[in-house]
Amino acid sequence: MGKITVLDQQTIDKIAAGEVVERPASVVKELVENAVDAGASQITVEIREGGIGFIRITDNGGGIEKEDIPLAFLRHSTSKIRSAEDLMGVSSLGFRGEALSSISAVSMVELITKTRENTLGSRCCVEGGVRKSLEEIGAPDGTTMIVRNLFYNTPARKKFLRTELTEAAAIHEIMTRLALSHPEISFKVMIHHQMKLQTNGNGNLKDVIYHIYGRDIAMRLIDVNREKGSLRISGFIGKPEISRGNRSYENYFINGRYVKSKIIAKGVEDGYKTFMMQHRYPFVCLNITIDDKTMLDVNVHPAKLELRFSNQNLIYDMVQETVRDALSGKELIPEVTLQEPEKPQETKEKPPLEKLWKAPEQTKTAAAPQDKNLEYFMAQMRRRVEERHTQKPQVLREDSGYQAVPEAENTAVRESRPPGEKAEQLDLFDGQLLSREAAVRHVIIGQLFDTYWLVQYADKLYIIDQHAAHERVLYERLMKGLREQTFQSQLLAPPIVLNLSMQEEQLYLKYRQYFADMGFEIEEFGDQAYAVRAVPSNLPGIAKNDILMELLDSLSDIHGSIGSESLLDKVASMSCKAAVKGNHRMSSPEARALIDELMTLENPYHCPHGRPTIISMTKYELEKKFKRIV
Repeated sequence: MGKITVLDQQTIDKIAAGEVVERPASVVKELVENAVDAGASQITVEIREGGIGFIRITDNGGGIEKEDIPLAFLRHSTSKIRSAEDLMGVSSLGFRGEALSSISAVSMVELITKTRENTLGSRCCVEGGVRKSLEEIGAPDGTTMIVRNLFYNTPARKKFLRTELTEAAAIHEIMTRLALSHPEISFKVMIHHQMKLQTNGNGNLKDVIYHIYGRDIAMRLIDVNREKGSLRISGFIGKPEISRGNRSYENYFINGRYVKSKIIAKGVEDGYKTFMMQHRYPFVCLNITIDDKTMLDVNVHPAKLELRFSNQNLIYDMVQETVRDALSGKELIPEVTLQEPEKPQETKEKPPLEKLWKAPEQTKTAAAPQDKNLEYFMAQMRRRVEERHTQKPQVLREDSGYQAVPEAENTAVRESRPPGEKAEQLDLFDGQLLSREAAVRHVIIGQLFDTYWLVQYADKLYIIDQHAAHERVLYERLMKGLREQTFQSQLLAPPIVLNLSMQEEQLYLKYRQYFADMGFEIEEFGDQAYAVRAVPSNLPGIAKNDILMELLDSLSDIHGSIGSESLLDKVASMSCKAAVKGNHRMSSPEARALIDELMTLENPYHCPHGRPTIISMTKYELEKKFKRIV
């Protein structure tokens, strides 16, 4: 082993910078979080060359006193904590005191700051960790940080950076999360002299979501708000139709800090279970406030992206129940449209995001500015012009006469779905389809393709998938029976004999009590053989050797402890085996009985695997297709 020596200060600073300053987005994150902690209500971020060449962050916060400026650039200097005990109660976004020291060690930094109490401000320049100047100048209240030539003195780090567009995209992502977590702050983000994000800071989270994700998502949100002890969850979750193939739309914040948490992610996704297809992920924007700081350990990750909870089960249960209850209280019937897409010449395709981030001289012929307020205003104007030139719709009466449809019948449709806009899941009905009050007005038209039942209700046509609906009914029967311990068994003659491997036998022995709770009667029948003598009476279709073996094999995917409901989730995936299939002719009384039972369910709108049980189509859409409405 070589001789042990003590490193010089500059080397120490560069090593420390490697932990905090990974890329330009890390610089922006640390400095903007400092601005938030300083009480700023307006924060502007400007970058060029992907943030590698130039970053400027301006805020109207409290500023820094002149005598504190030299201390601000020292390692582990902070105004957020005073001792180790304070770590348990820290509520600010930053607290380590490493940001300015690390950033200035690998770049050229200019700090301009002024407090409200002082007449003059201060300007400090630091290059490579060495202070070059400190002087008084005129300046507005707040702080401006300018970072130039990132990694100029560590070329080995600089060569591992991505392209300018990729680095700019990472900064934009950081800023969208900060905007979502702090709707009370007005954020502006300029990339290559172009405004890419602007929020008004009015405290309305839905407005921020609209500015970032657009109108389609903003119109498909469900408000959530729940409080239990020291925990409080507020924000929005998306209706199941706006799912994604990855978790990029899952945003959750702990006390205003964006975090990544497997516990919270699992709570969110389990809350959506049976409302959404497998391998699809929801849109959520949840603010979780934890007043009891002893429940949190925030000092576990250099970038503060991870937290530890002293009671993980409490967090999981709260998140899962909040999401599930919010979804259960809505009528989530997807509405389909027959409207043809707009012609290409009528709407110009938006250029890719990367093209919009090119320098101005490269985008002189780019598409129109992406101002969503302007888009929304223009859409409203187009709708009003079209309505002004639209005749009142005519409908054919039974006596072959014609009459104008009352204006009130179509007002809600036109106002909520202007022409050219994508249809959405609605929860504004004359009354919910699956309710006792609505049942007397159902008109069962018949069965289509021996699979789908057509039901007319009010001014909508509902299409029910008999297989998905029956799956849902069976699943909820099982859930209710398990909770109330009211399962009944159906005897099999002859019994089904299962010959198990050692691993399969261990699985069965581990969970045998749960099988018994659900109504299975299984006895030993020789060496590693078991006889199934009875199955749950509401799942007679599961009484097959291959289906029972498939159920047993699925238990190998479970890790750790399991509860009755967890096992029931596995049984639910088998319930499709017992459900009535497509291409099976049902009688009208059978269909009526199925629809009546759907009314009693907690979630009648999705099968246990997340597929919709019901879709709808408006009379308005049909009349447009038949040119009754022009």
